Amino acid sequence: MPLTLNIQVNRKLYLKDPSTSDLGNKIIAESINMIEEIGFESFTMRKLAVEINSTEASIYRYFESKQKLLSYLISWYWSWMEYRLVFATANIDSAKIKLERAIELLTEKNANDINYNSINIKKLSNIVFTESTKTFLTKDVDRENKIGAFGEYKNLVEKIAALVTEYCPRYKYPNMLISTVIEGSHLQHFFTEHLPRLTNNNSKENHITNFYLDIVFKTLTANKK
Repeated sequence: MPLTLNIQVNRKLYLKDPSTSDLGNKIIAESINMIEEIGFESFTMRKLAVEINSTEASIYRYFESKQKLLSYLISWYWSWMEYRLVFATANIDSAKIKLERAIELLTEKNANDINYNSINIKKLSNIVFTESTKTFLTKDVDRENKIGAFGEYKNLVEKIAALVTEYCPRYKYPNMLISTVIEGSHLQHFFTEHLPRLTNNNSKENHITNFYLDIVFKTLTANKK
């Protein structure tokens, strides 16, 4: 049975909340399947309509464009990650351990086919790692930012940056550090799978998580002196 979570996404990313109807949930579930399989460039609303046995017009009642649909999926993921962060760091007093847990959370790749509502986390994670930059590396980034399209991502970065500051108050670049960890770890996962000579994969360890734990804590330790 899929688990049900009340994950909040910026309402300006959709015209009708897809979580409120069977059709909306089908749109989300199948768009994840398709984007993960064929890539965002090849994905179209017309292809999605065929897969869910509906019409393009019905899909456009939920999302005004495939770009907004992708932004919705990515934002949902960041909200879910924030939800996980709260649980991963609850009842922990040590600032170091909380930051370690956060870095592990950011750099891991979901390996299990867990479903929350209509969302397959493993497939959505793959989409985030390969497609998320397409939500902000666009000419419309400033306009999208004004409507809050990246709010969930920024909230997560700021929450973990606060853990950096708690551990090392003297460090001047906590947000830069965390956003670099996120985007860099996505690239390293991609390199591991497709361009292995650009990374250092040791199958006996979680090389990407260990790499970023090493970078973060060596950087912060140097600033504690």
